[in-house]
Amino acid sequence: MKKTDVLMEIYKRLFEHFGPQHWWPGDTPFEICVGAVLTQNTNWQNVEKAIENLKKKGLLDPFKLYEIPHQELAETIRPCGFFNIKAKRLKNFITLLVEKFDGSLDKLFSLGLEKAREELLSVKGLGKETVDSMLLYAGRFPIFVVDAYTHRILNRHSLIDEDASYDELQELFMANLPPDTQLFNEYHALLVACGKNYCRKKVPLCKECPLKALF
Repeated sequence: MKKTDVLMEIYKRLFEHFGPQHWWPGDTPFEICVGAVLTQNTNWQNVEKAIENLKKKGLLDPFKLYEIPHQELAETIRPCGFFNIKAKRLKNFITLLVEKFDGSLDKLFSLGLEKAREELLSVKGLGKETVDSMLLYAGRFPIFVVDAYTHRILNRHSLIDEDASYDELQELFMANLPPDTQLFNEYHALLVACGKNYCRKKVPLCKECPLKALF
């Protein structure tokens, strides 16, 4: 079976099982970017609490976040965990956005996918998964986001080697699927749903999984 056919079969099964996932939760592209930074190493419920704190204080704005002292920001986003580290990373992102792009995501994204990605990856503390989440969900660029769930599911179905890199895994999807933002959006979210509910790290529920007997 061709790689394209395998990947589309996975998508079909997951979509039929879980339905549309409505990702990424966020009222604006800027809120989505903030959420992408805060969600590192924590669950989304904690991120929602941190974002709600920012909203209550009227801080969900690039210029206000640029001006707020580090310690006040850290305390505001405390619910998301690792709040001091994440405050620094968020500040680094905001500094780029304000000082180089006048606080405008539109200006950043107008550079196009490759250059915008290059700019974001230059920010200390922003890794490929975080940056690609910003580009896909906030910028609406057709780029596939890879995470631990993606790696685990494909490795367990012998579609990748255990030591496959982020770039190799991303290329597998982008070289064998049409460059469709909505498809990449839904696909990534469905893989997360499968990883959380069935393809668990320690006790996978293979018999109940919608991807059982894939081949």
